[in-house]
Amino acid sequence: MSLLKPFSKLPCLNSANILLVESDEEFQQSLADALVDETDFTVNVRLAKSLPLPVENEESRPRIDLVVFIINLTSELSFQSTEASLKYLDPGYFLGKVCFMATNARNASVPTERLDAVRKLAASLHCPLLFAEDQTPDGVANATERLLTILKVAAGLVPMATPLYLSNLTRCTVPLDIDQPSFD
Repeated sequence: MSLLKPFSKLPCLNSANILLVESDEEFQQSLADALVDETDFTVNVRLAKSLPLPVENEESRPRIDLVVFIINLTSELSFQSTEASLKYLDPGYFLGKVCFMATNARNASVPTERLDAVRKLAASLHCPLLFAEDQTPDGVANATERLLTILKVAAGLVPMATPLYLSNLTRCTVPLDIDQPSFD
């Protein structure tokens, strides 16, 4: 059980590697298919239910340019799995190579406390928090487009842009009144 390190391997020319981590695997496969289909550069998608990744194939594993934690807001297990997986990432990943994607935010059964917890987690790690609609093809396409933008920068395919710079522009911030009770 080793840490996943961002700079332990050399990058490949005109390609990017993304790791999608989701405990439920509902949205993961459709997003992976869309990521591979929609690009003008080579995208290698790796799927995982949680971290750490197995040690057996560590030598053949490519450098991971972006780690995306997909959190289903209707599932407490999804959030807990994400929190548990974070300790298996090297701190270097939090310099613009990690983002969170929340699904089912429009669902009325989502507790506001869980949404606030996800926002606080992303803000505390200075990572982008994206919201995605996983039930429609348009929602998957929009999520794919946003992830590809972040992936291009994280993989070094955009000249004069660094993942840390993009992370500072897109990171999640929590308003000062988030700890105040809501009057809904």
